[in-house]
Amino acid sequence: MKVSDKAVQSLRVLIEQSNMQVGDRLPAERKLCEQLQVSRSSLREAISQLTSMGMLVSKVGAGTFLKQLPATWSSYQIVQPISNLMSEDPAYRFDVQEARIILEGGTTWYAAQRATKEDLVNIRYHYDQINHFQALGNDDEAARADAKFHLAIAEASHNLVLIQMMRGLFDLLQFNVALGRRKVYSEAHRFDQLHDQHFQVMNAIERRDPEAARKAVCGHIEFVVQQVRMIDEEEARRQRASRLNRI
Repeated sequence: MKVSDKAVQSLRVLIEQSNMQVGDRLPAERKLCEQLQVSRSSLREAISQLTSMGMLVSKVGAGTFLKQLPATWSSYQIVQPISNLMSEDPAYRFDVQEARIILEGGTTWYAAQRATKEDLVNIRYHYDQINHFQALGNDDEAARADAKFHLAIAEASHNLVLIQMMRGLFDLLQFNVALGRRKVYSEAHRFDQLHDQHFQVMNAIERRDPEAARKAVCGHIEFVVQQVRMIDEEEARRQRASRLNRI
């Protein structure tokens, strides 16, 4: 288990033992590090994970506050084991992609009908961030921006249940995106295709075309699945040929 994952568990126990309530501010970073016996980097990563999942909220200059009680953190207990499975057997990522098609097809359909001007600005911002970090060669931040792009679309659906589901799976979504990007984004022409697909999703939402938006996001996810399968098959063939040459 990663140190940051242990920090998440320790933080949960601390909050429960301290009987903290929603809206309460967490102790200062230095004090938390001492109480949890973790480094600042591990603590910050743990807080970042929980913030991205909607469990905590950070306010500039004010600190980090409890947004949901630990009893509702069950999504983390689901996400982490699946992430571990995907690390051990990449085939599990295809199950995640199937789940994404079902979930994001719905959120995107509603986003095209309900997105506010602020939602559209947020979606375009993360779209631009993907391209910015990709151009810099920063794969980790590009993957995070990619996941945030899809999360921003879910938030634009204004369906609280769907939003919470996407927020709860954000860590898993980011993990899945990073796995796919390492393969699909390895060639320039594939990046151009994915860049265009993201644009088509965003454009359909901006045009208020629910069916086009749904088809665009589902087509995008299906494209990634097909490309990853093809790349995996090509790698397997090369490995077989290499073994034959050594015989």
